[in-house]
Order: sequence, then structure tokens, then C-alpha cells
Amino acid sequence: MTIVLETRKLVKRFGGITATHDVSLRIERGARHALIGPNGAGKTTLVNLLTGVLEPSSGSIALDGQDITRIAAHQRVRRGLVRTFQISQLFQQLTPLQSLALTVSAQLGISAAWWQPLGRDARVAAACETLLTRFHLDDVMNQQVALLAYGKRRLLEIATALACRPRVLLLDEPVAGVPEGERQEIFDTLNALPADVSVLLIEHDMDLVFNFARSVSVLVNGAVFAEGDVQAISNDPRVKAVYLGQGHG
Repeated sequence: MTIVLETRKLVKRFGGITATHDVSLRIERGARHALIGPNGAGKTTLVNLLTGVLEPSSGSIALDGQDITRIAAHQRVRRGLVRTFQISQLFQQLTPLQSLALTVSAQLGISAAWWQPLGRDARVAAACETLLTRFHLDDVMNQQVALLAYGKRRLLEIATALACRPRVLLLDEPVAGVPEGERQEIFDTLNALPADVSVLLIEHDMDLVFNFARSVSVLVNGAVFAEGDVQAISNDPRVKAVYLGQGHG
């Protein structure tokens, strides 16, 4: 399989604290890979290193075989490494349609005219229609984001990320804060993501992890503690002891 995202011995130190220690990951094209671990394991630091928010103390990051360790965050997005956030980053006063039109227009290089009527550019209209339908947002496309149910906001975040045409999509706890009754729609939508988009999921919700991921890396104390397919990780007694709990099947 082709490796699209790879880290080699990635280290991040904050003074005398080592937040990530020799983290080496390989994400294959089309992967559905989960990154799990207890609070304080270094997951957020690792995502921030991958996306360029932080610079590593040592080690390297490669996207499609090209070193991106020192390039800016926005350049990584242009190259196809896109993330969502644990806390919503949406424009609260826009509608889903406007939010997606803004992103799609930027991708097409016509962002200066995003505010014009959507029908002025058929490419924007077509892309927005597809995204709104795929992410179950067509029934709320003209409502202000601030008025949307939280589950719909999370769907819009993922739709906006997909509008950036990612090669690798980092999903940072996509069901965090979402009420139980709204989670299934997110589960279903994630399972319907394009097969050619590689997904790295950072998540605490084990139902989502074990229903979505095909492979799992467990991070403990900043280092990779275990890796394997979903069944192997769920049955690993060491993982159960440090994270999942003995009662988890």
C-alpha cells in the first residue's frame, strides 16, 4: 500500500517535559486509522505537529513522500493535509451554504467573489449541493450556524474540511459534545467518506473508533504503546489495562 502520511521519531519537548517521544506512524492511502490514548497521552500535541501548529524538537513528517516538517500550516492544507477541531471553529453568523461556498470558492481561486449569489458560478453551486446532500445539511442550509443543532455543526465542520479536497483528513474528536441522539448521523457520514481520502481519527468514543477504524495506534505518555487492527487492539490486555478498562470487549 502507498504511504501518504509518515512521521519518523517525532519528538516535542516543552522545557523539561517530553510531550511526544519518538512517534513513528505510517498512514496508508485510503486508511481509516484511529489514534487513541488516555488524557495527557500527547494526542493533541501530535496533531498540532502534523498540521504545523507546532514545530517538532526533532524527527520528521512526510506527506506523499515530501518532507513537510518545517512548512507552514496553510501550505500543508494546500498540499492536502486538512483537520477538523475538537472545539467548533465555524463562522457562527454564516449559513452552511455560505460557509461551504466560501471554502469551495477559495479552493477554486475565486474567493474574492464568494459573497456573490451562488448561482453566479456553476462550479461552486454544484460542489456545495453535493456536500450539503452528502452531509445531511440540505434541510438547514440557509439557517445561521449559531442556530444549528450541535450535531449539524459537527457535520458542517467535516463537510468544510472535505471541501478543501484533502488527501489526508485529521478528525479531532468529531463527536465530542454531540448528544447521543445526534451521533448516529455522524457515524453514518464518516463511514461514507470517499474511499481515496485517508482518515486519521483522534477520538475517545470507543463505539466510533471500533465501528469506523480498521487500524489503531495507542499513544501513552507521548509514545506509541501499541498498534494493530481493531480486533487486536480491542483484545490486547495491555491496552485494556492502561486505557480501555478490563470490562471493554
